[in-house]
Amino acid sequence: MKPPVQLALRVFFRRLEIRNAERLQEPGPLLIAANHPNTLMDPLVVAANCRQQIHFLAKSTFFQNPVSRWFFERSNCIPVYRRQDVETGDANVTPEQLAALNEKAFGRSYDHLGRGGTLMIFPEGTSIAERRLRPLKTGAARIALGAEARHDFKLGLRILPIGINYSESSRFRSDVLVNPAAPIVVADYAAQYYLDPEAAADALTDELRQRLEQHLIVTRDDAEDALVRQVEETFGQYLVPAHDEGSPYEEYQLTRTLLQAVAWFERHSPDHLQELHRRVTHYTEELRRLRISDEAMQRSGAGRGRLERGVLTTLKVVLGFPVYAYGALNNYLPYIIPSMVARRATKDVEFIAPIMLVTGMLTFGIMYPLQTWLVHRLTDNNWLTALYALSLPITGFYALHYWNRLTVRLQRLRLLRLFREQRPVAEGILRQRTTIMRLLANARDAYVAAQRQGTAENPA
Repeated sequence: MKPPVQLALRVFFRRLEIRNAERLQEPGPLLIAANHPNTLMDPLVVAANCRQQIHFLAKSTFFQNPVSRWFFERSNCIPVYRRQDVETGDANVTPEQLAALNEKAFGRSYDHLGRGGTLMIFPEGTSIAERRLRPLKTGAARIALGAEARHDFKLGLRILPIGINYSESSRFRSDVLVNPAAPIVVADYAAQYYLDPEAAADALTDELRQRLEQHLIVTRDDAEDALVRQVEETFGQYLVPAHDEGSPYEEYQLTRTLLQAVAWFERHSPDHLQELHRRVTHYTEELRRLRISDEAMQRSGAGRGRLERGVLTTLKVVLGFPVYAYGALNNYLPYIIPSMVARRATKDVEFIAPIMLVTGMLTFGIMYPLQTWLVHRLTDNNWLTALYALSLPITGFYALHYWNRLTVRLQRLRLLRLFREQRPVAEGILRQRTTIMRLLANARDAYVAAQRQGTAENPA
């Protein structure tokens, strides 16, 4: 299943970047431990890019339905039993029975790692779509230490922490960064384990948490996350003009820098931060009310006159429309069905993306061959059929690009109409934008100066 899943992931995500990709190819025995913001999408983006076959620890609720149990058992999944899941499913399970069930899961994990296998676990225990790392359970550490203890700490097991960073976890054509840390050698905890197994598990869990945090975007609360998202999405290119917008890793670095700057301003200039937060929030609300994006506020075609820009835009819209119409007509059904299925199947945002991915694999996997077969039946021309099949994905992507650009152009027209009909309102929103950019520039200069001063005072 790896090739079709790899293809589906490359289609679903606009940009999928893997840092230090060689770490994903580490031989076993290996325990992969990752954060868990996006349910079934998280194991897919990791496992599809690993050479070795991976087994997974998955919560027992996935095994309750006969169909899902068949699928997860054949996907190398080992069920683990959480108290809250067992209580909702079977109130008659005693703590002793729960412990016995999980001891069996631990035993299977030990056996798999002992054979030099690779096991993936999500030590947070739950999946919530937020840019935060929740407290880690000690299960990953206990499995790793237990597997090593079976072999007198000569197994050579390592834990590979992986930070998975999504730009928008439930949106089609968003970005994802898979960011592995350096592996942890479990045998380094042998002496501590022989003295106190629980303390060793706690210490190993703490090191795992630290390495994950160093490879993740971690916000403290929803308010901080909202502010940083507003700034990075709207003004990020002005704060760091040289950063590469085509790289999820560059965007990740920008966000981490913004979070550090927010923390610095909270300590040294909270009034400045509050004013910036208030102005950015008001500006984004005004854009939403007027149905205009910040991109529409920016001038396109720099160096060209208004007439030249208008002519070029018109040509792009008119000449591109036939290709857009062809692509939209041939791709609309397989494109829209996954979104409809996901929205009706679940209210949990963490499940939307994997449902869309799997449904999209089915809809495009069925519709493209069917459409190609129909064209061949109608034309009986192999070359024409081959060209038609090739045109389907190409024009489908073009149609999506055309629609996104058309949306921005319509917003620019809306802004021009606003200038004609409500000029004070349009000028007011431009003044807000100019003020925010000035505040951000001043904040950037103050933060950079403070960092340089700190480096000069503490060169080590």
